[in-house]
Amino acid sequence: MNLLFLCTGNSCRSQMAEGWARRLAPAGWHIDSAGIESHGQNPRAIAVMAEAGVDISDQASTRVTDAMLQAADLVITVCGHADEHCPALPPGTRREHWPLQDPARATGTEDEILAVFRAARDDIRDRVRALLQPLQQEQAQQQQ
Repeated sequence: MNLLFLCTGNSCRSQMAEGWARRLAPAGWHIDSAGIESHGQNPRAIAVMAEAGVDISDQASTRVTDAMLQAADLVITVCGHADEHCPALPPGTRREHWPLQDPARATGTEDEILAVFRAARDDIRDRVRALLQPLQQEQAQQQQ
């Protein structure tokens, strides 16, 4: 199974989704994230993921390539812009959209901003868990 999380800048939401999927998916699955553009990693996303025991600091903020799209079994867009501007997918590649709010747009004190990042982290974790279960069952059925 090859999952690709796609966002606008591959700095926050898609990075967190990649981190959770790498942590929770079965061994042998290929997990990646990319952006329509590349904005670099968000330090707050790295920090709140580390709080949850998931190190995403070595993940790269990359721009989506045709090779990534060709390899993907499932592309998950995690923001409206990526959903609207997602490149054409090869036949047979599935697509799912998660309309996640961008925690990088949060305002307020540092504690208030981090609270938004933590809520996004936890929401993404729950979505990844919910995504992986049926995919694992589907894959098991195909192998029978």
